[in-house]
Amino acid sequence: MATKPTHEQAQLHLQVYDLRREARLRQARDWFQQNFRAKTVEDVMRIAPWGTEKGAFVGMVFGYWEQACSLLNYGLLHEGLFFETSGEFFGVWELLKPVVPEFRKQFRDPNMLINLEKAAKRFEKWSERRSPGSIAAMRQMMQQEASKESSKTASAKA
Repeated sequence: MATKPTHEQAQLHLQVYDLRREARLRQARDWFQQNFRAKTVEDVMRIAPWGTEKGAFVGMVFGYWEQACSLLNYGLLHEGLFFETSGEFFGVWELLKPVVPEFRKQFRDPNMLINLEKAAKRFEKWSERRSPGSIAAMRQMMQQEASKESSKTASAKA
């Protein structure tokens, strides 16, 4: 969007941001970013089984970002404002991306997390136009963090 945000879009943007500050959702988001490293649905079930607090955290993160991105995709949030201030959703998508096809198949829902996916694809293009190489740098940083976590886990098991 090349237009300026409307007052209504700015108000909704602030409301969506304010929801992120809720204590339980903040705890879920922190846990997710630090611990969610899954390549398969089995990994997800091991890391965050349904019916556990960690499973609830995953659901909260899925739900929050899918909802926020649906507001974005329907034009209720201003894309430029959202992208400039809300890059976290892209990191969440990057962590979820390996397991989403399996989730969609398992739940027989080809649209599961589709709003998050659509927004992430647009964000990637937007970021590359604005700051070429930034997405690759972020992915490299995420990979390094995942490697550190794998090393810690391997050391702890030894």
